[in-house]
Amino acid sequence: MTQPHLSPDSSDPQTRFPIGECSSGWLFPLRRAVKRWGYGAIALLLASTIVVSTPSTSQAIDFGDIFNILRNGIRVYQLSNLSDRQEVELGEQIDRQLKRSQIRVITSPDVVAYVDDIGQRLARNSNRPNIPYQFQVVRDAKVNAFATMGGFVYINAGLMVAADNEAQLSGVISHEIGHITERHAVNQMRQRAIAQGVASAAGLDRSRAVQIGVELALNRPKSRRDELEADDLGLTYLNRAGYAPQALPNFLRKLLRASSPPTILSTHPNTGDRIALLEAKIAQIPESQRGKEGLNELEYRKRIDGWFKITPANSQRRR
Repeated sequence: MTQPHLSPDSSDPQTRFPIGECSSGWLFPLRRAVKRWGYGAIALLLASTIVVSTPSTSQAIDFGDIFNILRNGIRVYQLSNLSDRQEVELGEQIDRQLKRSQIRVITSPDVVAYVDDIGQRLARNSNRPNIPYQFQVVRDAKVNAFATMGGFVYINAGLMVAADNEAQLSGVISHEIGHITERHAVNQMRQRAIAQGVASAAGLDRSRAVQIGVELALNRPKSRRDELEADDLGLTYLNRAGYAPQALPNFLRKLLRASSPPTILSTHPNTGDRIALLEAKIAQIPESQRGKEGLNELEYRKRIDGWFKITPANSQRRR
């Protein structure tokens, strides 16, 4: 399966293109305390109460870190105890940095609304529906999708072209939502911060957290456990939302059989194993309880081909 080449069309520059501070909740009270009692007393208080960001690793209190935090304002995260609000705020920071320097997103209202409608439908049927999800389409021909913490999901335009129907696209989005509901990016950030030695006793500095978050979004660590968990939950969310669950393993099978399988498969567990596990789970769902929606290929292709113009020489064969 060759990558599609999406040709520019001046009639709609947004969609026809060549695809070639966060602060802890105790910030303000602590600042008032600093003014009242002074840095020394507050530093001693923090030293007596701060818990290291991982339960399995002991870490000495660095008073220099504490004084720097107090002097510059508290802009750190305790990743082992991150609230939903903090996670969303950190995700917003990562999202801004990604769009500032790494990716370009499509802003055409029709494309944005279509993907957001699908994503919100799936998010409502997830195990974590109460955070504000954002679904964005990346101006890129590669078959790829990724997510970062706090409800941010990114789908490459090339993946939308590669899918045969809405249910297949929804299956990928639901997989990414699975990563968010299980806070995989937060856990990976904590592990990387510890490995790099950048997590102090006071927590992880915001700027460093954003830097690590961008790295994780663009180069997701290969974790068999996380990916299989996202597959399992993604299938559940897909079916709950009324989409045909078989669409997810069908899409993986299509990518696997392509003459040039996309790189995304190499960053995940063995694709054949994933398909087998997904189909085994589908077999356990009674036929009467399986979703049936999203399988109209003609309707989907008409919509996608209207947004993304594909040149005949590089058009993708649908299997």
